[in-house]
Amino acid sequence: MQHRDRIVLEKIIKEIEISDEMLGTVSLEDFLADEKLKRAVSMTIINIGELIKLVSDELRVAHPEVPWKDAAGMRDIIAHRYQTLRMEDVYSSAISDFPAIRIQIKTILDEDQ
Repeated sequence: MQHRDRIVLEKIIKEIEISDEMLGTVSLEDFLADEKLKRAVSMTIINIGELIKLVSDELRVAHPEVPWKDAAGMRDIIAHRYQTLRMEDVYSSAISDFPAIRIQIKTILDEDQ
């Protein structure tokens, strides 16, 4: 693995951890009612998408189990269609998708030790 990929993957994990800290045990209803939290979690998804775009093609091909394209696509949707974005989808991504991506990325990092 390229050194740059390792750094990017570690930053992705950090962004996921930030999202986890912000959300904690917040329910969907509470999330939808909190404008600051919605914007903050949306920003972490944008950051993750930007970071994913920096992952080398070599690493992406070697690890197709990670939804690289989907995560980058979610970034684009949030960044360019924020006013029509369904916040339920943002919440779902952070609660349901991030844990799996974190595990997948940690596995990649552990394999490279």
